[in-house]
Amino acid sequence: MKRLLYFITLSLFLVTTVQAQDWPNIGRFKEANEKLINEGHDRSRVVFIGNSITEGWGKADPDFFSGHFINRGISGQVTPQMLIRFRSDVVDLNPAVVVILAGTNDIAGNKGPSTLNMILDNIKSMTEIAQHNSIKVLLCSVLPAYDYPWRPGKEPNLKIPALNKMIREYAKEANVGYVDCFTPMANNKNGMKKELTDDGVHPTSAGYNVMKPIIEQAIKEVL
Repeated sequence: MKRLLYFITLSLFLVTTVQAQDWPNIGRFKEANEKLINEGHDRSRVVFIGNSITEGWGKADPDFFSGHFINRGISGQVTPQMLIRFRSDVVDLNPAVVVILAGTNDIAGNKGPSTLNMILDNIKSMTEIAQHNSIKVLLCSVLPAYDYPWRPGKEPNLKIPALNKMIREYAKEANVGYVDCFTPMANNKNGMKKELTDDGVHPTSAGYNVMKPIIEQAIKEVL
């Protein structure tokens, strides 16, 4: 029994150590990024960076990301992690446009406490890096959520609309695009409409079908 506990403890330690060595998960797309870089510049390339909502979009609609659209979503991530991997997963791919959809996990406190100003600061930094590298930016509203099943009581129904207002105002100030997917997906309690989600946070295919034409139109406009 003691021996079993020893091996379990050792395994957990090794997993934690490996995760700590690549906290932003830069290695996740290393091979895929190298392949794209070797293919050369694509004037129509659009990179989507985000969390499980972005990653899930690739699984729900793989055809959407089979051409010029590149999915760089990683489940569970917060904006500081995205900021760290922004160069390797976005800038190095030399896209025409980057679509940033981030912030809900910060509000949930996935990696510790975070204020709305801290979230916006990270989004600002990603935007500034993109602009410095001549990449057009689309800032997406955080999607509606009444509560988080895995971390209840964080009041996302109040914090997300407040954050979206901040993002929208910054987008105007920075002269970048703002994409509002919150409004068509929200119910009267600032949660996600039940026909668009299974858990109140992540869109189903029906939810992504609402987002798709809105973001496609925004991309056409910035290009």
